[in-house]
Amino acid sequence: MYVDLGAERLLAAEKAGQQIAVEIKSFVGDSEMDDLEKAIGQYAVYRVVLAEREPNRALYLAVPKDVLDIFKQPLGELLLKNHLAQVIGFDPQTEVIVRWIP
Repeated sequence: MYVDLGAERLLAAEKAGQQIAVEIKSFVGDSEMDDLEKAIGQYAVYRVVLAEREPNRALYLAVPKDVLDIFKQPLGELLLKNHLAQVIGFDPQTEVIVRWIP
């Protein structure tokens, strides 16, 4: 599987003893909705591959904190409700996680 490099990448890590993978998306395109569609599509592909190769590792989608509001809108809420993504909000300047949305 090929993973985007540069501003967008897939990282393996551990959170409170749980193995996780984090797909980091920058959301710098012209449209947040286009960026969201692409991110969810890539997330779905990575989740299927990860489930096959490392079934004990949970996958998270990391987005800049300014993008988190999209998950409060009806479409974002629907994505979360249907377990299409577990989301992490991060500050791109400090690279610090500011919110986990399981």
